[in-house]
Amino acid sequence: MQALSTLISIEKDSSQPVYLQIANQLMLFIKEGNLQAGHRLPSTRQMADWLQVHRKTVVQAYDELLAQGWLESRTGSGTFVAKHLPEIHPRSLLNGSSSHFNPAHTAGFEFEPTPHLDRPAIWSKHKYHLDDGFPDSRLAPLEELARAYRTQLLTGNPYERLGYGDTMGALWLRKVLADYLNDTRGLKVTPENVLITRGTVMGLYLSCTAFVNPGDTVVVGELNYNGANMSFLQRGANLLKIPVDENGIVVEELAAICRKQKVRMVYVTSHHFYPTTTALRADRRIELLRLAEQYGFIIFEDDYDYDFHYLSKPLLPLASADKAGMVIYCGSFTKTISPAFRVGYVVASENVIRHLAMLRRIVDRQGDILLENAIAELLQNGIIHRYLRKAVRTYRQRRDVFCELLKTHLSEYVQFQVPVGGMAVWTHFDAAINLNTLTQKAIQHELYFSTGYRNEAGKPMLNATRLGFASSTPEELECCVEILRKLLKA
Repeated sequence: MQALSTLISIEKDSSQPVYLQIANQLMLFIKEGNLQAGHRLPSTRQMADWLQVHRKTVVQAYDELLAQGWLESRTGSGTFVAKHLPEIHPRSLLNGSSSHFNPAHTAGFEFEPTPHLDRPAIWSKHKYHLDDGFPDSRLAPLEELARAYRTQLLTGNPYERLGYGDTMGALWLRKVLADYLNDTRGLKVTPENVLITRGTVMGLYLSCTAFVNPGDTVVVGELNYNGANMSFLQRGANLLKIPVDENGIVVEELAAICRKQKVRMVYVTSHHFYPTTTALRADRRIELLRLAEQYGFIIFEDDYDYDFHYLSKPLLPLASADKAGMVIYCGSFTKTISPAFRVGYVVASENVIRHLAMLRRIVDRQGDILLENAIAELLQNGIIHRYLRKAVRTYRQRRDVFCELLKTHLSEYVQFQVPVGGMAVWTHFDAAINLNTLTQKAIQHELYFSTGYRNEAGKPMLNATRLGFASSTPEELECCVEILRKLLKA
């Protein structure tokens, strides 16, 4: 025991009390088998003398271990390591040598790797960015949202506003959101058709888990949002990809698949197809809904940036024309306001929403009720409507500026179509340009944009990527293009 006491290290300047430092290190000796069950500890006076601390400090340390059950006191005999502890063979030696295994780095158990989840998250802190198509948070109605959130935080019954709420989401938000979707998207829904989530990704994950079984066939575009593909692969689905052209997914290919095998779900971004930003043509929309009704598959409609359409009024979603209850419609305020505000929604038949709500409960009991009610207030008062009108004008201007900059300064290096909506330009680079090398050089000049690899998911590189314009001012876009011009001419 005297030898072990020399291994006890006491840091006088530590924020942790000395008695706890002693107790924790004695506990570690017991856990590692250097102090076995039934071993008698030295008296508090003797231990204090060895450690050069006050006897009361050692008394506190022993009392702490007695309270936790690591030690036991026997009247007239002293203090011992609790005899009920199992025998532990020492894993380290008193001379300080120990195993190189570090459980903080590597677990002691095995698990299967998941290559389909190995996709870096977008998180750019660089001065300039041509991102995946994110909103400019500087335009968001932050002051109004802050006031509404503060109101929710400080007023009303605290038991209700700060307690557990409906798993389906705040009723107020579901009410005003149902009205908003009916007015803007041509839906015919009630609050019972709406589930509030923490974003589209959560809505898709819940839908996959609830309605797709391992081995089920899920059809997506050959070019597709990799986040969706990851959810389907994680569920064990058989992922089939169909061609994509300038009018969206080729629905005729889907029909051919349906004639041969059972399809469980089709994932589609019908309004601004991801990643190319093209809209699904009207005849294909009608045929897709007809096929869903005929063959019984689910359409998961990810309407990630419905509000930002510049050519005309936004195209109504598939869900607005769904007469057979085959569409699960999903959107969020992430692209509307800011990625930091994790509020999304799933719209479907009432029995589907109830089923998803029960599943959501074991994943995330509820969302941020205060934030949900704050957004409900902004929706009800028309603040989000006014913000969206302003944002559409601003983003359209930025789209025009950015496309003109690309045409004027980079026309010999890139090809693109001016998008009718959305917040990014699908851009093809000349085949001689290594996008991976170009992005790394751009980062050295404080400019971030994606290499495009994550759009292909195992397919040969198309040498194309999404260049987001919405989150940058015209002046910032000029700097971005100038950096690219210099790098490409170098």
